[in-house]
Order: sequence, then C-alpha cells, then structure tokens
Amino acid sequence: MGKPNRILILFAHPALEKSRINRQLIKAVRGMDYITIRDLYEQYPNFHINVKLEQELLLAHDIIVFQHPFYWYSSPAILKEWQDLVLEHDFAYGNNGTALHGKKFLSAITTGGSEEAYCRQGHNYFTIRELLAPFEQTARLCGMEYLPPFVIHGTHQLREAHQLARYVDHYRSAIAMFRDNMIEWEQLLQHKHLNHYLEQVINKLESPLHVQ
Repeated sequence: MGKPNRILILFAHPALEKSRINRQLIKAVRGMDYITIRDLYEQYPNFHINVKLEQELLLAHDIIVFQHPFYWYSSPAILKEWQDLVLEHDFAYGNNGTALHGKKFLSAITTGGSEEAYCRQGHNYFTIRELLAPFEQTARLCGMEYLPPFVIHGTHQLREAHQLARYVDHYRSAIAMFRDNMIEWEQLLQHKHLNHYLEQVINKLESPLHVQ
C-alpha cells in the first residue's frame, strides 16, 4: 500500500448550521488519520486569510479537496478569496511557481439541481464538468492533476435518510481510498464523476463473488 496520502479538505459553507448535506459529509471524515479539515468560514470570519499558513498546509499535503455547495455555478465567496490570495505567482504558478506540482485536486460539491438539469436539454444547459472548468484549469495551471469531481445532485429532493447516508458513506470511502492509495488512478480518470467510479467499485465489492 505504501505511504498514506495526506489530504487537505478546504471546506466552505457560509451557513453550516442550516446545511443538511455538507454538515453530514464533513462530520463523516472528521477525525480520520492523515486528513486535515479547514473550515474556512470558521477559521476566517473576517476574510483575513493567513496566506503563509495556508501555503504551508498545501505543501504538507498530497491531495487537495475543495468541498462546498455549488453557488451560482461556482464556490462560496471565501473560497474564491482563498484562491486569489493563497495561489500566488511564483508559488502556485509562474516560472518559479512549482510548489504544487504533482499534487492531486478534487472538487466535492453539492447542487440543488438534478443531474438531468446539467445537460444541453436541461435547465442549466452546461454539464457539471463544463461548469467546473475554472477549477480544473486552476489545478492544471498549478501543475496539479484534476480528478473527476464528487457530486451530490438534487439536494432539495434528498428526503429519505438512506439516500443521504449512501452519499455520506461513499464520500468517506472515497477519502479513505485516496488516503490509502486504493484507487486505480488511470481507471478513475476515465470517468466524468468520481461517483460513477465509486458505484462500480462498491458494487463489485458487494457482489456475491466477493463474499467470503
């Protein structure tokens, strides 16, 4: 298995007390070994971001996760502020900006709209991957590998406890597999969403052929 990957989750939700989904997701991964969670709104209520500290955290981790609700086809404001300040020239990009080269980057987002809404025939026209292009290009500019995103669609329709629990279990499983290098990275990159890859892996593990 080798050395575990250290994972930094940059979490942005301006009203966590009102959140059903993100609150459960972050609770599921809190306390896991080799996982660092930065609640940006809790850490920086006045948006006074400690750039040096945040850069040191980036250097100390192998996989960077942006976890947030998908607000107006982007992120909550503090995560944009974090990017503007922390991803400096000659640190994250530019001729001498190689600090993040080789790290992996994951978007973990929740949307109110259904999966069907994110297509040419849908209400939002563009696909999720198209709308996440600024995040993917940010990762590429910084020399990072952008992974297929983890997406929870239709959060307003998730009323049944077992529906939410499955997403929460999948998220925790994904973070654990990333940490423990239990991912077939090349196979994962063939999927548009991390969710699709997870469904295949979990269904395979739950198959009667794998029951001992």
